[in-house]
Amino acid sequence: MASFRELLNKAKLAIKEIDTAGAQERILNGSPVVLDVREPDEFEQGALDGVTHIARGHLEAQVEQRIQDHDAEIIVYCAGGVRSAFAAQTLGELGYTDVVSMDGGFGKWKDEGRIWVTPKTLSPEQRNRYQRHLLLPEIGDEGQQTLLNARVLMLGAGGLGSPAALYLAAAGVGTIGIIDMDVVDESNLQRQVLHNLDRLGDRKVDSAKKTLTLLNPDVDVVTYDTRLGADNILNILEGWDVVVDGADNFPSRYVLNDASVKLGIPVVHGSIYRFEGQITVFDPLNGPTYRDYIPIPPPAELAPSCAEAGVLGVLPGIVGTIQALETIKVILGLGDSLRGRILAFDSLEMSFREFKLRVDPENLITYENRDRIRIEEMNDLCSPSLK
Repeated sequence: MASFRELLNKAKLAIKEIDTAGAQERILNGSPVVLDVREPDEFEQGALDGVTHIARGHLEAQVEQRIQDHDAEIIVYCAGGVRSAFAAQTLGELGYTDVVSMDGGFGKWKDEGRIWVTPKTLSPEQRNRYQRHLLLPEIGDEGQQTLLNARVLMLGAGGLGSPAALYLAAAGVGTIGIIDMDVVDESNLQRQVLHNLDRLGDRKVDSAKKTLTLLNPDVDVVTYDTRLGADNILNILEGWDVVVDGADNFPSRYVLNDASVKLGIPVVHGSIYRFEGQITVFDPLNGPTYRDYIPIPPPAELAPSCAEAGVLGVLPGIVGTIQALETIKVILGLGDSLRGRILAFDSLEMSFREFKLRVDPENLITYENRDRIRIEEMNDLCSPSLK
């Protein structure tokens, strides 16, 4: 049976090693994946900046989800260079083609006075709250930190905004903004699950903040008790990562589209009508937007509101929950988003259908034209406006 020293020597013969100076040069002059394979308690005490952390014991199970490009340049380190040597050998066996182990590890890097940071880590309470996320290699600690640092703006605290906000708050999205100028009415309670009988007459944004804060105190809820319009939308949208569109009228959707395109912010769109719903992701940097989907609004008689046509109470729960899912995917870069696709749901048939959505070459409200876009109050035709 081989000894530990023999196994280590065998591993070192099978891999490439680099000293700390060479690793620093590669980091400064390129964009390698720097992989820390130490234990969580070691990582929390200090690490290189911007690293991917996978403890050595979880490497085989997690690395292919966390580092999907097998040809990526990877620098592996541990405390002293032993675990990283074994890790580099394992990565080679898994098909990674450009892997080096940093000889001397973090201990030598730190002793030489090179730059390191104390990573922001989850508290014990957060580890308990988000443990089901942490078990998913696609999320893990880094993904949960990304969610906690994310800023999501909800347009509406109604039927769609209620389930979307609840699941985003539960997931640990750190800052949730809510725009709504309405008050809680008894007719809302059939579908708007953020509110309850005790809140009748309260401002919806205040009611929503109470519910979300009780659900997850990690979440900072920012409220905008105002009508969204051309005069304030750019100031409100500035600095948010994603917008969840729960608007129930065309003027709001078009002014949101034009402002989000101008600012380059993705919008997770949802709409409902009687027993049917639709969801998609409008990403002005990488795909079609609302004006590609509906260049001009239909006549009012062909598009009645929920107040006029009615809506099955559970339907916005389904559509809003999918909006929350798509928002989390956008934040974390997970899977295939609904960008360029419309998911249509028919609750009576219990069926989902998918339709492709393409960029309209005649649509001039694009990110490339962002400096020319003028945000104006929408008329009945919701016409675009360029300088």
